[in-house]
Amino acid sequence: MRFTLEGPSRPPRRGGKPKSLVVLLHGLGADGNDLISLAPYWAPLLPESEFLSPHAPFPCDMAPYGYQWFSVQQRTPDAVLGGVRAAAPFLDAFLDEVLAARGLDESRLALVGFSQGTMMALYVGLRRAKAMAGIVGYSGRLIGEEALAEELRSKPPVLLMHGTGDEIVPFESLALAESRLKALGVPVTTLRRPGLGHSIDEIELAKGGEFLKSVLAHAGH
Repeated sequence: MRFTLEGPSRPPRRGGKPKSLVVLLHGLGADGNDLISLAPYWAPLLPESEFLSPHAPFPCDMAPYGYQWFSVQQRTPDAVLGGVRAAAPFLDAFLDEVLAARGLDESRLALVGFSQGTMMALYVGLRRAKAMAGIVGYSGRLIGEEALAEELRSKPPVLLMHGTGDEIVPFESLALAESRLKALGVPVTTLRRPGLGHSIDEIELAKGGEFLKSVLAHAGH
């Protein structure tokens, strides 16, 4: 376990100081090198954004390589929620650190997650005191929804996308998250991808880029 998260990053395409940050949160058994590969797709839309892709804090306990935000050896709701709660302070501290280092605030920060990364993005992003610019979640779930009404502190716009053929995280997770977030007044948009498995396709990639551009458009101005 590492107390300070680290991982690959890509500077703003336009050069100079970043006007906004996009933090990419990978899934189980991967590392930051996995999602930093999205940066070249989105950099033309976000020329003033820096992309950061930290490795999760814990070594993956189901593979000889990679990292995890939390273990899924025990898949009970309590075990998963406990794991997310244990990882949340690492991500919160990382976000505080990278924002302060660049003189930016939450209004210029977007989180993008895949699978476990989506679960972390939603958990942390909705519980921070200041609303971030937005959250993009691929193939994830809303964890800790029972406590969210009491713990919700900000309502950033959220885009959730999920393939109907997901064999890892059930597709039904999308509708459950959507209804819960809408009930709490969180602005949420969803995209359902027929037949897509546990992955990100070109249509989802384009949709994510459009969303990031729209929520970060006024960052720094």
